Amino acid sequence: MSKLVECVPNFSEGADLDLVEDIVSAVKTAEVLNVHSDLDHNRTVVTILGEPNQVKQAAFDLTERAMQLLDVNHHQGEHPFIGVVDVIPFVPLQGISEAEVVELAHGFGQQLWEKLQLPVYFYGDAAKIAERKELPYVRHGGYSALKSEINNDHRRPDIGQGLHVTAGAVAVGVRDFLIAYNVNLDTRNLNIAKSIAKNIREKSGGLPGIRALGVELKSKGITQVTINVTNHKMTSLKKVFDEVKKWAKEYGVGISGSEIVGLLPKEAVFEGMTEQLMLNAPPMVLPLSCPT
Repeated sequence: MSKLVECVPNFSEGADLDLVEDIVSAVKTAEVLNVHSDLDHNRTVVTILGEPNQVKQAAFDLTERAMQLLDVNHHQGEHPFIGVVDVIPFVPLQGISEAEVVELAHGFGQQLWEKLQLPVYFYGDAAKIAERKELPYVRHGGYSALKSEINNDHRRPDIGQGLHVTAGAVAVGVRDFLIAYNVNLDTRNLNIAKSIAKNIREKSGGLPGIRALGVELKSKGITQVTINVTNHKMTSLKKVFDEVKKWAKEYGVGISGSEIVGLLPKEAVFEGMTEQLMLNAPPMVLPLSCPT
């Protein structure tokens, strides 16, 4: 059985699709399964699959190209970020242990600093500091906060020092499969979106394994609850949607649709999913039975 790893780099450009295409085209050694760009988040999520070293090289090449073309100091978008390539998670899929992927991620982070002078924070199962296991802790306050706190002991990178002048920093992690899921609300009231996000997120006493934020989609004149489902076996997509729908009704607003960003595991798919979740497009399924 061949070893397979998934990597899902997120970079800070989603408006200029020519730039997005240029950056993604740097991937030569692994297969690009999906590219999802969003104008309001101003962010692109790329799903890459291949053997460990192939994926590692592909992630490096994408990062290098993004650093050549983007400047974090000029970036604006609804999604939190700490650099032009904000986060690079590796996911063990087939024939490879978590420990092996952690070693891969640590070596990749060292390579980013030595060759590109890009400082690295390790998160998830690759975290070297307990608090940094959670990505929101690493990214707290975004780039502006990190810029002013980078020399504080609790904000120093795991590898490197300071911030890259145009690329900022990057979070490199190892995690299980994660489903990025967004629900659009028929309201411009950002406070409603933020309140619903707070009500459903695990940290605030909501659904297990759920992270959520309320954001504004200016290009569409609506707001959105943007969600990460870290364990779909614990909390299904159907449960997440029903909970958002319940709170939306409580606040007297409607739902205009929802979307899945990138791919999801086959185990998360259920009959009538597109209609029940009001998905804007049919879900794209990873062609493997993935560990979660």
